[in-house]
Amino acid sequence: MANITSKDGTLIAFEQTGKGSPIIIVNGALTDRNGGKSLAAELSEHFTVFIYDRRGRGESTDVQPYAVEREIEDIEALIRYAGGSACLFGGSSGGALSLQAASKLGPSMITKIALYETPYGQQKQDFDKQKKEITELVKTGKPGDAAVYFLSQIGTPPEALEEMKNSPQWETIKKIDFTLVYDYLVLGDGAIPQTKVKNISVPVLVMDGEHAADFIRASADELAHLIPDAKRKILKGQTHQADNEVLVPVLVEFFS
Repeated sequence: MANITSKDGTLIAFEQTGKGSPIIIVNGALTDRNGGKSLAAELSEHFTVFIYDRRGRGESTDVQPYAVEREIEDIEALIRYAGGSACLFGGSSGGALSLQAASKLGPSMITKIALYETPYGQQKQDFDKQKKEITELVKTGKPGDAAVYFLSQIGTPPEALEEMKNSPQWETIKKIDFTLVYDYLVLGDGAIPQTKVKNISVPVLVMDGEHAADFIRASADELAHLIPDAKRKILKGQTHQADNEVLVPVLVEFFS
């Protein structure tokens, strides 16, 4: 594990593995860099892979006030460390952050992007309700309350949620569930930021799983239509958490 310093002084913890052209894994909600380790290990046979703790998670610090632009600066710092240009793989809300980073930093720094199930396109009233409730729970609730609410809203069965709460992983989730507020800020108003994505000029692979939620399928189709150099792929048999044995060959082919 190493650290780099982002523009505002936040220390970003990361790990680097493999050899070849650089790829940065940008994780989604309730995940620190450990969530990307198995994927990084398999991709490292072909590329130099960076996994990192987004600010406020794991061993990264969290200089306030938060802004989405600061998270883009974190990615920029990693890219500069990696040699000045890199590809991004963004899962879930990490995909939304990757798109915003590409729009801001341009093709000289971000050369390709792969997205998996970027969660744009919920009904506005549902998205607004979730965003408001999570913000309130982070302010007034106990650590873990916002995570319980979020996981229940995205369809986690009650028995699976109880199993999670009784697992060692739950202590990590409790420590970082305040960053759910950040993920909702990354998603903006919940709709695809059309002006930004239309200006992305690098190759983009837009993926979802065969069993994706309807709104994710629709937004993936729309993203592929809006982004000038986009390819679209549905991963057979996959849910919101894609299996590495299915995902890795697709990423290797796209990034090679």
